[in-house]
Amino acid sequence: MKLGRRDGAGIVAKPPKDKLGLLLYGSDAMRVALKRQEYLKALLGPAAEEEMRLTRIPAGELRREPALLMDAIKAVGFFPGPRAAFVEGATELVAQTIIQTMEDWQAGDAQIIITAGDLKKTSKLLKAFQTHSNAYAWGIFDDPPDRAEIERLLNEAKLRADGPAMTALEDLARSLDPGDFRQTLEKLSLYKLSDTDTAVSLDDLAACSPASVEAAVDDIINVIAEKQIKLIGPLMRRLQSQGVNAVTLSIMAMRHFRTLHRSACNPGAPIWGVRDRDRVMRQARDWGTPKLETALTILTDTDLQLRSAGQTAPAMAIIERTFIRLAMFGASRGG
Repeated sequence: MKLGRRDGAGIVAKPPKDKLGLLLYGSDAMRVALKRQEYLKALLGPAAEEEMRLTRIPAGELRREPALLMDAIKAVGFFPGPRAAFVEGATELVAQTIIQTMEDWQAGDAQIIITAGDLKKTSKLLKAFQTHSNAYAWGIFDDPPDRAEIERLLNEAKLRADGPAMTALEDLARSLDPGDFRQTLEKLSLYKLSDTDTAVSLDDLAACSPASVEAAVDDIINVIAEKQIKLIGPLMRRLQSQGVNAVTLSIMAMRHFRTLHRSACNPGAPIWGVRDRDRVMRQARDWGTPKLETALTILTDTDLQLRSAGQTAPAMAIIERTFIRLAMFGASRGG
């Protein structure tokens, strides 16, 4: 059965548990993956992986071992609840294997979930799902989320918005990739964690939009480079509420201090990839080469600590302590 956008959204939100399965396809792999995640979560619940009720089969493995899919749909699980076999990245090379498995599917077997790229109208795989009375095929195209979908995503994030804020969210959904839009909603959810009683405002959106987050990261880096120690704490709270992680801050700080070091080593050389060259040159002169070399050593050690498998201390606390240490070191007279 071929699904349109509205029907597809309804099936993904509330999957029928007695159907053979679903084919999701489209040229944008991110959009297809997001819809697949939504469908599997709604169908199987959050504990499907732990309870071994979901079998993942890459298309390449299915091509080498055609019996994998049949084994997966017929296997009896240890835990009660619906089951699914998911084939990722299907092409016409595995179409016949999938079609044969569909012919042998019976009520009580695991559902068959397939994702694929942009399929032609003549695709055997597409035709098999579109013409099957007990299966669905939904093409995911580059249309932005509509109002109903945005409201559903807000509800999942335990947020609500209306009036100008909802209009702004619709505009944002049209301008961002689906993954970036979802990340923005996640940041909004963190930002509103202590204020769940009020609706999302335009100020909330401005604080959590990608441009705002990028500006906030720039702010903290410049505060460190200009040794404004008292501003580090408040800015770190803001970044944490926007969902920025410690490794990102570490990478951005190292990038900035490497730029300062290059400028300090060769004052007359052009500086590329920065917004305010005069500001960078002032910071480089103020720090000087020896201090910048020490700063890069401190940042490298912190980056290794953040990525260490045995790290137990909170990552944001580690990077904040490093930033304070850097600013204090920069302000000291020694070097």
